[in-house]
Amino acid sequence: MPTRSKRLDMIPPYLFAEIARVKAEAIASGADIIDLGIGDPDLPTPQPVIDELTRSANDPATHRYDETPRGWTSFLEAAAEWYAKTFGVSLDPSTDFAQLIGSKEGLAHLAWAYIDPGDISIVPNPGYTVYKVNTLMAGGEVYETPLKFENGFLPILEDIPTEVAKRAKLFYVCYPHNPTGATATKEFYADAVKFCKDHDILLVNDMAYATVAYDGYVNPTVMQIEGGKDVAIEFHSLSKMFNMTGWRLGFALGNTDAVNNLQRLKSNIDSKQFPAIAEAGAYALKNVDNTHTIAMYQRRRDLLCDGLNSIGWQVTKPKSAFYVWSRVPAPGMTSAEFCKELLQRAHIVAIPGNGYGTEGEGWVRMALTLSGDKDGERFAEAVRRIAASGLVPAK
Repeated sequence: MPTRSKRLDMIPPYLFAEIARVKAEAIASGADIIDLGIGDPDLPTPQPVIDELTRSANDPATHRYDETPRGWTSFLEAAAEWYAKTFGVSLDPSTDFAQLIGSKEGLAHLAWAYIDPGDISIVPNPGYTVYKVNTLMAGGEVYETPLKFENGFLPILEDIPTEVAKRAKLFYVCYPHNPTGATATKEFYADAVKFCKDHDILLVNDMAYATVAYDGYVNPTVMQIEGGKDVAIEFHSLSKMFNMTGWRLGFALGNTDAVNNLQRLKSNIDSKQFPAIAEAGAYALKNVDNTHTIAMYQRRRDLLCDGLNSIGWQVTKPKSAFYVWSRVPAPGMTSAEFCKELLQRAHIVAIPGNGYGTEGEGWVRMALTLSGDKDGERFAEAVRRIAASGLVPAK
């Protein structure tokens, strides 16, 4: 067999291999695992969306290639309508949007559309690994901006070296943030727009968790900032807002040239999503209110965070996304050591923070998505197990 491409060697090793091994051993022994690791909505896709998929799948018009330039027309129109209603920004669905097979695909392919050897992507640390990995595989270089608690997990723009800014083509940001759950302000977006305009950089705003917010909080977007559309492209996903992770449907919007460049690459890679799925997605964007899911996440957040605080593990409630990002409470333990002990002692899966970058060391991520939980009872059970594990020092 021929050797694999050298670019595949740029993909870092699977950092959670030991956790996966211990988890498999625990399951094999019959242990009751509470898995707070995977951020995958556990509640079902709303039934009306499924019904629309059934109807559309029975329409022969959806059985052929989608030959539109950027995506299924009704889906892009619904996305533009949804964006205007949700964020108060009107964009043209015929020029400013592109359909994606999930936002992950679009974020990855954007690097391939822009990065040449010697170019730089500015990426967050800790952060979603897709930005970094695809920049490296495209032959580029990565500059990591440290996201720290004391700065609200926002990058400090003035700390980015001028020589980096001159060579950078892409600046990836993600708010609400995975893994920290941090949110951005309009003031940050305004500063980022100016920074990217001054240095001729495309600002890439990953908003997969845009509508997952609690206590009445509403996330701002970069397109609400004057001049934002001139320098930015934004990515949205139906996965989190409508419990549609497996459907693989999202969209990009913003700067027309950026959308065109992404679509030009995609037209040589994929033939878009099954149109019936796009029709179902359009229906969801226009008609579905998924506030009951957000209410469930908020209940789980409160049970987990209030419970952990009550036993001495000081955690902050996120106001958006569905992750609790907290410092390792056990003195002297690394993130990976703590998560391994948590799994062995309490049969709870959490993700070590260093899996998202060096700045994640000393932190742990727990997701509010948990298959089998009905009304938060499994999160209350998780608190009881953690209290009994001895991993949290007594108050």
